[in-house]
Amino acid sequence: MFITYSIDEIEALKVGAEKGSAEDQNKLGNLYRRGQGVAQDVTEAFHWTQLAANQGLARAQNNLGVMYANGQGVPPNKAEAVNLYRLAAKAEYVKAYVNLGWMYANGVGVPPDKEKASECFQFAAERGFEGAQNTLDSLRLPGY
Repeated sequence: MFITYSIDEIEALKVGAEKGSAEDQNKLGNLYRRGQGVAQDVTEAFHWTQLAANQGLARAQNNLGVMYANGQGVPPNKAEAVNLYRLAAKAEYVKAYVNLGWMYANGVGVPPDKEKASECFQFAAERGFEGAQNTLDSLRLPGY
């Protein structure tokens, strides 16, 4: 679900982002990444998201990890994605645990580690993240 912003709200986000608001930088980065209310521009998305992540905003660290994992606005770098997911997970950002769990489960950017993947999905499941319990159950199946 995406929030729709008016032109005035987008301009206000730009002002806040330029003044250093990590929340506004992250939101603006998301808008540029999706092309929502602005022309899609992954380079601009990366710029704003990185500024927010550098300020320690866990959501932005997770989003930047996604950008590194998918090569959006930056060359793909799975190991850097894992590092960013770990940073966001330290702040207990649940989506980062899910992303980190997938990386461990599939051996992307890290050696495969079913136990660490399970820990990540368990954390997310305990916090009500939809689908985390199903993924956790799948990890317990023979042959995974």
